[in-house]
Amino acid sequence: MAESDSLADFAGRCVVVTGASSGIGRAVAIELSRHDARVVLAGRNEERLAETSARLAGDGHRTLVLDLARHDAIGDAIAQVHGSTGPIYGMCHAAGVVATRPLQANKVDVVQAQLDVNLLAGLELARAVCRRDLMTDGEGSLLFVSSVYGRVGMPGQIGYCATKGAVAAATRAMALELARRNIRVNCLSPGLVRTDMTDQALGLLSDEHVRKLEAAHPLGAGRPEDVARAAVFLLSPGSRWITGADLAVDGGFTAQ
Repeated sequence: MAESDSLADFAGRCVVVTGASSGIGRAVAIELSRHDARVVLAGRNEERLAETSARLAGDGHRTLVLDLARHDAIGDAIAQVHGSTGPIYGMCHAAGVVATRPLQANKVDVVQAQLDVNLLAGLELARAVCRRDLMTDGEGSLLFVSSVYGRVGMPGQIGYCATKGAVAAATRAMALELARRNIRVNCLSPGLVRTDMTDQALGLLSDEHVRKLEAAHPLGAGRPEDVARAAVFLLSPGSRWITGADLAVDGGFTAQ
């Protein structure tokens, strides 16, 4: 495809977005559609995916009802989507789960549930999208949504910190491996963004604890749209020389 004059013009390229039924994933999908991307909305809830679809600009979008914890279903699902979309340019793995637990309650099954979606589903999705018979020839862009808690610790979030830190590490390794195919791999590390998932997690904390978390972000808590705009930048063909990056979108939280 010819290069566009606009940094973030996707010129009809197809991007798969997980977690598209709400929060950051939904915001990323909407923002991509505003920049002429064709978006595949992936998530478990068909009704909420339809709500996201109704907010998209342009046309040529698809929905994909998919349980990311079922890793064995991801490859076939992406191959089937390709049948109706054609070559896939990239993906954004925005789906994630969090479980607030102290160490003594942080059993293997609790960590495994977070690992399954936060890391392993993303790796399987990348493996599927990057198949030579499915991906756009000569270019590609993968984006993983990590977290500032992949960089810093947080009591009660041992499993979440561990899985999000693994996402950032895997991003660097994939970036080096896939550079020979001109496939870029980056990740975003958001701070406190007010979504349904974070509100549920914050609901387990005291009001004082929540106020301290918000105060720790010099620019205040973020919105899903703040992360979405950064996601579009890193995914876009105009960011052709950026790979292996982990961009903090955190209102200054990790600058302290």
